[in-house]
Amino acid sequence: MSSFCREVVTLQLGHYSNFVGTHWWNLQDASLSYDQESPLGEIQSDVLFREGQTLGGHVTYTPRLIAMDLKGSLRTLRQEGSLYETKDTSAFTWEGDLITHTESPSTKNPFLQDLDRLDKGEILTEADFVPSSMPKSLGALSVDTVNSRLERVQNSYKLEGTVQVWSDFLRIHLHPRSISVVHRYNHDGEADRFEAFGQGEALLQGPVLEELEDKLHFFVEECDYLQGFQVLCDLADGFAGLGSKVTEMLQDSYGGRGILTWGLAPVSHPNSTPIKDLYHLLNCTLGTVHLANHSSLFCPLTLRGGLSRRPSPPTTFPHLTYDPSLWYHSSSVLALALDSLTVPYRLRHNSVPMWQVADELAVSGRKVAAAYGGVPFPMMHGGTLPDALGACADAPPWKPLSACPELGDGRCYSQLVTLKGFEDQRLISPPVPGIPPPTALHTLHSGEDVLASYIRSFYPTAPLALQLVSTPSKLTPPFPQIFSPSVGARGFLQSEFPLPGSLAPSVSSVPVLTSLQSGPALGPWLSELHRCATALEIRRAAPSFLSQGPELADYEEALEQLRDLARCYRDDSSSMMHSSSEDDDD
Repeated sequence: MSSFCREVVTLQLGHYSNFVGTHWWNLQDASLSYDQESPLGEIQSDVLFREGQTLGGHVTYTPRLIAMDLKGSLRTLRQEGSLYETKDTSAFTWEGDLITHTESPSTKNPFLQDLDRLDKGEILTEADFVPSSMPKSLGALSVDTVNSRLERVQNSYKLEGTVQVWSDFLRIHLHPRSISVVHRYNHDGEADRFEAFGQGEALLQGPVLEELEDKLHFFVEECDYLQGFQVLCDLADGFAGLGSKVTEMLQDSYGGRGILTWGLAPVSHPNSTPIKDLYHLLNCTLGTVHLANHSSLFCPLTLRGGLSRRPSPPTTFPHLTYDPSLWYHSSSVLALALDSLTVPYRLRHNSVPMWQVADELAVSGRKVAAAYGGVPFPMMHGGTLPDALGACADAPPWKPLSACPELGDGRCYSQLVTLKGFEDQRLISPPVPGIPPPTALHTLHSGEDVLASYIRSFYPTAPLALQLVSTPSKLTPPFPQIFSPSVGARGFLQSEFPLPGSLAPSVSSVPVLTSLQSGPALGPWLSELHRCATALEIRRAAPSFLSQGPELADYEEALEQLRDLARCYRDDSSSMMHSSSEDDDD
């Protein structure tokens, strides 16, 4: 481990946040190197992981993570994990009556069955996922042979019909202190639903608060230089209220540390009804206000077309074939984007601490940002960065990840752009004697200049920060194969598609381009959220929502804060043109 590291503690609050978090941690684990001889990578894993040791002497790296969810969310996963388990050999005899209750255990999918078969407490590697028909020792095999076999392994896991909860595809070990289960509420069923903002606010007290504080102290106190907290929080249910209290506690207890909060919302909820959709809207509204108030920066993450009850169609990507209704799919897309969005404060060199990320974007009370992503970044195999960007001259090659479309008028207050995963592709285009360069981008002499020039062609006056990282997001089983035939094994576009009926190559890594923006586009987005909430007569439409808290006066105050927040995103030019119409909407 490195001698100096700015550590981050991660909190995942809610079922969908844990879906995204599970994919995200699987991505981080895939990039870890356990070979002491190998050179240090661009990403500093110690920012997120802590080192430990099992009773058998095996070195472990577990996430510095607190994950909260409801009863029924773990299924086959033991809450305390298995890394540090001990066998109790003491004799104990019970002399009273015994009543035995039997329940059929949950069935593990093929991936989890392989984990049971192969995992003996050691950290898993790619070779551990070789089927029984393949030799366990791969040392004598060529790299091409190993990769070919691993591709077949990746394709062999089709978990779309078996994943019910996030623990069904968790690849890594968690620390015994990581998972907290709220037994008062159910994950499934109609009874004891965790569906209202006030339920979450009221929950963070007594034993739940004590347990959370105990876990926080454990992870924080072993940090040498804590830079802050990244919080993944569900927006559409009671976890929005719980997250508002958790971030408020972090703000009070760890002042001066960064708190970057990502508000997660799935495209759809199973078995939804009109009243549940109404609750989702109200939770998103209150969650946005309170999470922004208590965080250094708040960014919603969703592939949903909007947070209202009648959203636009979900976000689509030219080279993905994901199913928006499957949480297992949509969460994987957001995890890839999050892997890029969080790069700046995870770099080994020239990192940007999370409080600096927030300071650059959250100016003048604008504590809400919008995310955009190119998943994957459309770069041809063997091509150059100027070629890739030159093919996207009309619009940036990214899509909304916050249900907030860009205005397309070049206005932006600040922007942080990250290109992750170009690997050995060329960032510049060497001149060819006698042939003029096709675009101005082809005349530049560094990848940073190429990307900066391209972004400024759309946002000529906005402050811009760039990060270029060659390391791609590495995909390992059981990441879903949601890529179109146009994507090759390393995530770059290919000119020749697989023949019909042939097995498409498994994508083992992808380049991703993301943008984190603060700009006027967030004004209409926040105003629409405010308009949808104020259009409701909440005491008549959803009386039970207020019966669990908050008070009506607190609810109305939150709506007023949301309106004020939306006004922060009006610049002088837009307010001159649109102030009267927007005031009418207010």
